[in-house]
Amino acid sequence: MDNGASSYRRFLDGDEAAFDLVVREYREPLTFFISRYVHDTSAAEDIAIDVFMYILVHPKRYNFKVSLKTYLFMLGRSRAIDFLRRQKRLMPLEEALLSEDYMSLESVILADQRKKAVNEAISKLGTDMQIAVHLVYFEELTYEETARVMKKSKKQVDNLLYRAKKELRTILGKEGEELL
Repeated sequence: MDNGASSYRRFLDGDEAAFDLVVREYREPLTFFISRYVHDTSAAEDIAIDVFMYILVHPKRYNFKVSLKTYLFMLGRSRAIDFLRRQKRLMPLEEALLSEDYMSLESVILADQRKKAVNEAISKLGTDMQIAVHLVYFEELTYEETARVMKKSKKQVDNLLYRAKKELRTILGKEGEELL
């Protein structure tokens, strides 16, 4: 799979329907990824729309050196961090998890009870570990692509994932026994 590159090339050649395909394919995963940073579904949706508007207004800036998915996630991360800087305060993760919008997004994406338990366990990890786990295991990005999105080295991503898996085994071992 070319991760949307062929659709984007068709868009560059003037096929407006190809851009719609890109948006349909990446809107939900990008929004969910951004919500991991901002902990606000409405803001995440706005930021995702901003990312798509950016590539619509500046189509030639994507150079096909990384996958389109990686490029979109890099733009999303950058805009999410800008949003957080403007807010000048971080919402506690527990409060974000209790928000109605976040839970409705969770129920759409994580349908069964086991996935919810895993996601709750992930939410107990540190932010960098949450992001790394999400990108590698939910979005299926490589360690190199994840490192680019997170602006870290491949080794740092590897270390984050190692620690995250260790913590998840502990969390799920205690709380998730009835689900396993």
